[in-house]
Amino acid sequence: MSSINLEPKLVGSIEGHFYVPAYQRGYRWKDEVAMLLKDIHEIAEGQNYCLQPIVVKNIAEKKFELIDGQQRLTTIFLIFRYMKQLKLPFQLNFSLEYQTRIKSKDFLENIDMGTLDAIPENIDEYFIIEAYRNIATWFKSQQDEALTAFNLYKKLNERIRIIWYEVNSDENAVSLFTRLNIGRIPLTNAELIKALFLSRNNGINDAKQLEIATEWDIIEKELHNDSLWYFITNEKSSNYSTRIELIFNLMSNKQKHEKEKLFTFFYFDKRIKDSENKSEIWTIILRYYQQLKEWYENIQLYHKIGYLIASESKTIEELILRSKDITKKEFQNSLDQLIAESIDFKKDYCDLSYDNKIDCGNIEKLLLLFNVETIRQKSDPTLRFPFDKHKQEDWSLEHIHAQQSQGLNKKEQWIEWLKLHAKSLLSIDQESNKSLIQKINNAIIDENLTGDKFSELFDEVTSILSEEGSVEYTHSLSNLALLGLSGNSALNNSTFDVKRNKILKMDKSNDYIPVCTRRVFLKYYTCSGSNQLHFWGKADRDGYIQEMDKILKDYLTRIKKEISL
Repeated sequence: MSSINLEPKLVGSIEGHFYVPAYQRGYRWKDEVAMLLKDIHEIAEGQNYCLQPIVVKNIAEKKFELIDGQQRLTTIFLIFRYMKQLKLPFQLNFSLEYQTRIKSKDFLENIDMGTLDAIPENIDEYFIIEAYRNIATWFKSQQDEALTAFNLYKKLNERIRIIWYEVNSDENAVSLFTRLNIGRIPLTNAELIKALFLSRNNGINDAKQLEIATEWDIIEKELHNDSLWYFITNEKSSNYSTRIELIFNLMSNKQKHEKEKLFTFFYFDKRIKDSENKSEIWTIILRYYQQLKEWYENIQLYHKIGYLIASESKTIEELILRSKDITKKEFQNSLDQLIAESIDFKKDYCDLSYDNKIDCGNIEKLLLLFNVETIRQKSDPTLRFPFDKHKQEDWSLEHIHAQQSQGLNKKEQWIEWLKLHAKSLLSIDQESNKSLIQKINNAIIDENLTGDKFSELFDEVTSILSEEGSVEYTHSLSNLALLGLSGNSALNNSTFDVKRNKILKMDKSNDYIPVCTRRVFLKYYTCSGSNQLHFWGKADRDGYIQEMDKILKDYLTRIKKEISL
């Protein structure tokens, strides 16, 4: 097994001669130079900062082939070079040489303010001059150039690190350079952590390293199962080039606002260095993952934990912590309590209203729980709520039957809405609605259609496609469902029959629809004697709420107890 040497180094401790081979293009940084200086300058006292890794191969005593990191290292060299010309006692302990530009080494080592007026002999010299000019401009813009240089030098020697990634001398440098630069397997936190475990002279024997590498690949492969991934997290899998990094981020308790890109790597670097038994750290990682996999495979835990994470009521890290030092039964009971507490309201849930922002959050959680529990209570281990499909769609709280025209402000929206509802009027009673359908057709082709005219037609159509007395229930829980129509205002503001036709079309195309939403539009909750196809009326609303009462009764009982206390 090939191994590497991996360690974070202070920038000021970089030593040696770096050789940039012909397979790389030359130095090309411009605006990035000032950005790097700004980032370093703004690091507060006590904070650390890490540059992206440099990848090298040792080719002689203190001589390295620079495989990746040429732009960063050349810029650091130029910054040191500029600070030296300020007559401050700074040390510059490394040099750079380009295979395709033999004179570049001397050019770099002798560059000064006078060079800025020179005519560059090649493209490398042009960019080097421009970078040096940017460095000079930045330093001169500071209030005290010498003091700024002194503080910067101090940070580079005490708090600014670079990841030193040294590969075996027999590594194919061209192949590695290509891999890194086309971005297939970048040196992410996960790749660097892997290197920690597989690094030479780290105290882990070859047999154990081989075992770690094999188990690593198994975990990575299993996490490519979206069902498992979206059970654990709400994060898009596309944010991770290496999925195992999610496990490391969870274990290191990396926060969303964390600015240090290599935070997770440094966490594990410290843990491994501080551990007497370094391979034990991998065992801890493996057990952490195995616990998540065990929860995933348990159909009851899958649904309860999955709901808490999907509703953002709890994170997987919080649940891992809660599970420690208690029995499995105690943990399961605690999940039921957490689920009850996630619906945070102090009134009957039937009194929740879409008009109230706080209520909306609770309604969304309640409906998500209703959908999850509908599947869980089937007691069929082959049935799982599809958190992966659910989290990859944009679901919003929508009216099952809309009776207001909010958001319909444009003529094209009015015309689309009228076309959709003309079809419903035709399907209900073409003869009785003949006059209204003609008015709609005239409005559709009317170039001077006004908002007032549309509102008049809206009210007339809605009254025909609505059950009498249903207006007062428009914003109640009994008229709300999770729908994926938020991008279409005409559909959002449509009556039940129009939305039902859209849901049926989605269903025929095998599009994902939350189970309870699908059942709403198929009239699953309505007694056959009260069923009428085109409306969402009192019998439908009552049946919908009764089913919620039945499915959620255990949690609602807990909620009522909390309220009474």
